[in-house]
Amino acid sequence: MTAYLLADHLLNFVAPAALLALLLVVLPRLFFGYFRSKQSFAQAWWAQAAINFVVGLGVLTAGLVLLGRDGKLLTYVLLVLAMASSQWVLLGGWKR
Repeated sequence: MTAYLLADHLLNFVAPAALLALLLVVLPRLFFGYFRSKQSFAQAWWAQAAINFVVGLGVLTAGLVLLGRDGKLLTYVLLVLAMASSQWVLLGGWKR
């Protein structure tokens, strides 16, 4: 496997976690900013995205190890649930 193919495989492996981490941080800020909410966010946007990205990579890696291959639908369902739960905890959702 060439370095180009290895980089391509690794980027495609982490892409779902990276995209979902950014969407989970950006979309609430857009909607809460649009409705002019007084809610303050717990951490900076980049810290939330980094934490969600690490959680997502953990789920993707566990899915690869446990299921034997990448890209199974169960892994993506668990990815969404784990990252949404992580964002909920980061925003202090249990306090409301």
